[in-house]
Amino acid sequence: MITGPRPRYPGAWRGRRGLRCPDGSPTLRQPRPPAPEFGEGLRRYDGYRQEAGRPPGRAPRAGAQGHRAAYSRENLDLWQQELGRELPGGSFGENLTTVGLDVDHALIGERWRIGEQVLLEVAVPRVPCSTFAAWLAEQRWVKRFTARALPGAYLRILEPGEIRAGDTVTVEHRPAHEVTVELCFRALTTDAGLLPRLVDIAELPDEVRELARRRTGTTPPYAAED
Repeated sequence: MITGPRPRYPGAWRGRRGLRCPDGSPTLRQPRPPAPEFGEGLRRYDGYRQEAGRPPGRAPRAGAQGHRAAYSRENLDLWQQELGRELPGGSFGENLTTVGLDVDHALIGERWRIGEQVLLEVAVPRVPCSTFAAWLAEQRWVKRFTARALPGAYLRILEPGEIRAGDTVTVEHRPAHEVTVELCFRALTTDAGLLPRLVDIAELPDEVRELARRRTGTTPPYAAED
């Protein structure tokens, strides 16, 4: 189930010296409390998401290649206990917060029907970055998040439409391979021995497969000559 599309991040802008707060301080040391979870209303997912206060026609930042991010409520609860702070849905920047769906053990290429209209495909794991670390304002956040290997996933949009908080997520397709979001994440971050398993996963983006080939010295297949 979807608890709702995420709220916006508090305002921050990137200046010549990096990420800065609206008050001019150099880093996001104490982020504002996240906005409440969306509990009502609609958001349209058709390649971009229009947000309140954003000029019409300007696409918001949407993660890797415009994909939408999903993170489970259950994993947010685990982090909430560890960090000792409240983490409403959207606290990790996810567009969709799920309940009762194991996002990290979904297969790469798995397809989810959300509500009646939207069809999404699990594309890649989320890899933490410095912006994510600055937003959370937790010490050694990138290393801690990576070590736990609970990354969440980016989803590509196959069929656009509208999503309402409370919509059911139905898994419509699972590919034949066994590469999960969590395995892919560990292969790309902490366990290079898993990289060969990514090379032939057609559902992964080309750049991820190419990265796996380069790191493993694997020669890409060539099309047969006519």
